[in-house]
Amino acid sequence: MSEADEQALIRRFRSARRDRELAVLEGFHALKHALRFGAEVVEAVAADPAQLRELAAGLAPDLGDLLGERTAPVAAEVIAELVPQAPRTGVVAIARRPAVAVEAMLAAPGEAPLVLLEDPRTMGNMGACVRVAAAADAAGVLTTGPNDPWHPDALRAAAGLHFALPVAPLAGYSRIAGESRQGLPAHERPLVAIDPGGESLRPSQLPPRAILAFGTERYGLSEELLGRADARLGIPMREGVSSLNLATAVAAVLFAQRA
Repeated sequence: MSEADEQALIRRFRSARRDRELAVLEGFHALKHALRFGAEVVEAVAADPAQLRELAAGLAPDLGDLLGERTAPVAAEVIAELVPQAPRTGVVAIARRPAVAVEAMLAAPGEAPLVLLEDPRTMGNMGACVRVAAAADAAGVLTTGPNDPWHPDALRAAAGLHFALPVAPLAGYSRIAGESRQGLPAHERPLVAIDPGGESLRPSQLPPRAILAFGTERYGLSEELLGRADARLGIPMREGVSSLNLATAVAAVLFAQRA
């Protein structure tokens, strides 16, 4: 690759980090999961093709030779210029974000819950929640607030599992708590606030198709969302422990429901 080609590659990756239609994937696992769940990968590069083949053989045999075929070799020094922190596996890629409609997420059939993160502050926590939700086979993840759930740091923490389920920002609460017959939203998904002041959570209390709302570790859920909730449930914890990490709380509730 010529120096001019390297500079063009660097510009494409830096531009992609700001593009709301693209996703920057950092690391082997992020690219592996993206391909496994049908992502449209625009460009992928690796510093060590031999290592990539070894990782693919051991950790992604279901993808066959696809990882190697989709990845071009570049120098490790170039990888370091493409992203703020070069992954140990020396693999980075750009993929197109899938089109996600909030209305379709709400109306999707099945009993799986949706996860709602109200104003999450930390990209790593947000990505870890997506990873947990994918593992628990949730119906999707919605977020409010200014932080982009598809930010490269969130994608890195999620190991690319944004492509395994719908992930989208939510502009307001009217879609999830609009009144209709029998007091339920039109999409018939009850809104359940996970709140320390709520009744102690038992798996049998979690209704099917629920929207499970989680607040920040410091501030919890807003009064607006709590006021719209159909139920408030709290995770039972040892006395003196004030809160759980956000992703841990999401995991505890999702897997309690699966029990």
